[in-house]
Order: sequence, then C-alpha cells, then structure tokens
Amino acid sequence: MAKRVAVLAVNPVNGLGLFQYLESFYENQIIYRVYAVAETTDMRTNSGIRFYADDVIENLKGHAHEYDALVFSCGDAIPVFGEHASEAPYVAMMQVIKEFAEKGKLMAGHCAAALMFEIAGVTEGKRLALHPMVKSAISKGIATDAEYEIDGNFFTAQCEHTLPSMMPQLIEVLKK
Repeated sequence: MAKRVAVLAVNPVNGLGLFQYLESFYENQIIYRVYAVAETTDMRTNSGIRFYADDVIENLKGHAHEYDALVFSCGDAIPVFGEHASEAPYVAMMQVIKEFAEKGKLMAGHCAAALMFEIAGVTEGKRLALHPMVKSAISKGIATDAEYEIDGNFFTAQCEHTLPSMMPQLIEVLKK
C-alpha cells in the first residue's frame, strides 16, 4: 500500500523540484497533499507560475500521524526564511518538521531541505546532500558533496537538477 506524503512548499517554490515530486507521486499512485508555508494557499513558482496548495502549514501541525513522509520542496527558502523566520508560517514549518522527524517519518527534500531539517534540530549524525552554498551551515548532520544521500529515513538531494537521481529510491520506499 502506498504511503501518504505531506509536501511543504515555500512561496515562491522551485517549480522544477516541486513538480518532479508531484508528478512522480501521481504516476505512482502515492497520495500527497501540498501545504503552503504561508498564510494562504495562493502560491507562485520562482518562474511566476501561479497555483494553489491544498492547505497551509498551520493546519498540518499535530497531524504527522496521518502521514508516512514529509517532503520539503525548496524554492527561495533561505532568503525567504531569513526574512520571515519569526513569522507564524515559518515557526509552524519548524514545528512540523520536528514533529514528523520525532515520529520517525520519512524526511525528504532537495536544495536547502537539509538545512531546514538542521535548523529544526533533527539531523544529528545524518549524512545530508544539500546545495553547496549552504553546506557550511550544517553542524549536527554530516554535509556531503554527493548528488543525493539516503541515511535511514532521510532522503536529501543537492538540488533540483540532482533530484531525478534520488527519485527512484524515494518512490520505491513510498510504494511499499
């Protein structure tokens, strides 16, 4: 039986990364819901494409038990996070990441996902692939130069261009 996945999308989100996840999940009958890390479901990709998420991050708090995995789909995550880290959607995002990790859920993402996991305090000793520009910010996890890393329940890819290398393994686990 396929797993259920909560997908976090910052606003703006990298469409190339987000749609790789969503199309792969759809094609493999993996159930997912997209949660906007924002106060509304009105979203845009980095390239300006407008779409609507299924719900907002605030409504995912306390619902980790309903899902098997959490996917962080990057975009302008670091600049946006840096400007808005104390605002409710970003505080909720950190709470949700921590909640999912503490329940042993599969944690996946690309680009700055590993950094978001690190900031949430859930990467201790985990091998992590992430964008080279944020690699030095990892202190509890183990940042690598690999295209992707799979370490226990953590699946991380360096960027949206290396995400296709990781997707077959992620899909395989989610289909079990």
